[in-house]
Amino acid sequence: MKKSNLTLRALTEGAIFVAAAQVLSMLKLWEMPWGGSVTLAMIPLFVYAVRWGLGPGLLAGFVFGVLQFTFDGGFAIGWQSILGDYLVAFTVLGLAGLCRGKKNGIFTGTIIGGLARFLVHYVVGATVWAEYMPEEFFGMTMHTPWFYSLLYNLAYMLPNVVICLLVFALLNKPLGKYFRGEDLRKA
Repeated sequence: MKKSNLTLRALTEGAIFVAAAQVLSMLKLWEMPWGGSVTLAMIPLFVYAVRWGLGPGLLAGFVFGVLQFTFDGGFAIGWQSILGDYLVAFTVLGLAGLCRGKKNGIFTGTIIGGLARFLVHYVVGATVWAEYMPEEFFGMTMHTPWFYSLLYNLAYMLPNVVICLLVFALLNKPLGKYFRGEDLRKA
């Protein structure tokens, strides 16, 4: 396949996968009080990143972050929160692209991208959102914003990553060659 055709295909798939992620983000399985929810939105972003690689994956994550801020109500308390919780946190999902073409890349990429997103939310939560830390959370007394941010962000990020891994485990046998982008390497 010619490079121009691959570029067009990458852009087209990127638009479709980001649109799918945006639709899936609106179907919330569970939502935290100060933002963060359990959805299936990361699934198409991880698939795209692992199929196309780091650069396209980061770009798709960034575009999704802009859409999330725009259409998800923009739950932020300042530019630092907008930058961290939306633009950076969703862009780093594209780090899954580091696993492009690997046999189990969809699983490793999901863990890398999910962990990176969690770390961004964790740092933003412990710094930017620190003043909003409640005295009690999940029945425990909160003494430090770092512990509060850990609990808060794990409460939705861990289920998100586990759901992605389960979906990929179910789909890996029939769709593994597409996850690995084997169809893209054929002339």
